[in-house]
Amino acid sequence: MLRYLPLAFKNSLRNRRRTALTISSIAVSLCLLGVLIAIYHALYYTEATPGQALRLVVRHRVSLAQAFPSAYEAKIRRIPGVKAVSVQNWFGGTYKDQQPVNFFARFGVDPVEFLKTRVQMELPEDQRKAFIAERTACIVSRDLAERLHFHLGDRITLDGDIYPVKLELIVRGIFDDPDARDSLFFNMEYLRELLPAGRRNLDSTAVVLAESTDEAPRIAKAIDDMFANANPPTKTESEQQFALSFVSFLGNIKLFLISICAAVTFTILLVSGNTMAMSVRERIKEVGVLKTLGFTNQLILNIIIAEAITIALFGGLIGLLFAEVLTAGLGKAAELYMPQLHGLTIQPATALIALAIAAFIGFVSSFVPAWNAARTNILDSLRFSG
Repeated sequence: MLRYLPLAFKNSLRNRRRTALTISSIAVSLCLLGVLIAIYHALYYTEATPGQALRLVVRHRVSLAQAFPSAYEAKIRRIPGVKAVSVQNWFGGTYKDQQPVNFFARFGVDPVEFLKTRVQMELPEDQRKAFIAERTACIVSRDLAERLHFHLGDRITLDGDIYPVKLELIVRGIFDDPDARDSLFFNMEYLRELLPAGRRNLDSTAVVLAESTDEAPRIAKAIDDMFANANPPTKTESEQQFALSFVSFLGNIKLFLISICAAVTFTILLVSGNTMAMSVRERIKEVGVLKTLGFTNQLILNIIIAEAITIALFGGLIGLLFAEVLTAGLGKAAELYMPQLHGLTIQPATALIALAIAAFIGFVSSFVPAWNAARTNILDSLRFSG
């Protein structure tokens, strides 16, 4: 069969305009398909980092917008297997203005306990001590410092919205942490001092560091069981699952991505099927000649299918090249709002899936016309005038 591959390749070039248009349509479709599969993979199949695998996030069962009493922290700390517990409250607010470039994550934390939970954080010891000692100190991630030109000693003013206060912070540390990009952390006690008495003893989340990854599921269940009949009850999940819960605010992203992928695949199938039907119809007489020369039905079927798969794979490769460029740009643009998409790229598994889909489309779209052509007897083939 391999010796007939050059013949299949030459057949694909007999109508170059149609072949070029078919390849272009497949390339565009596979480009979109590759981007969607890459996003799906990044959101739902990326492995947790060593730090994420150890950390759990506790929140109100009903909604992240609801708070729970600060007294929960001490009770969680007594559960066997818990290594550290740190409250971590989203501040929100505004830095300078509402422009997207000035958006970043802002959290109030207990500096001592917070640093215990960040097992992968790199922060110089003098900066670590300053963050713990100074009430108005804050630390920022290195990527955020580079983007907004923050330096040690700079003053940052945050105008609150969730919390109706203004924070005057001083940058005392710049850290590296793969799990905390574009983030700022400040002392929660400074915020509590500015709040009304009724809001000082409430927290929105608590981050729990487990002693081992094996202990994490048991600890999560123990926490939720402890507060099952309390007011309010809690929901405990891994840090990775907690991050994905923000994505769910946009709707059923998983169903959306799967639906679009299915629609794109079906569209390519229709385009390729129409193209192959026209191509085979033009060559009915040639099929009769090939049979006269001794080509079997199976061999003719294989040659036509190989031609279609060649066109589909070529279009798929071009589409994946464009998809790689698009994913890099998309990951850079979206990382402020979806950190999970940071470093978005076409993974080898994604490329293989996309090429497998291209080959499948080439096979399915060509099988019926190839089967019909191969079954046509020699006399009917030579007399065909379509």
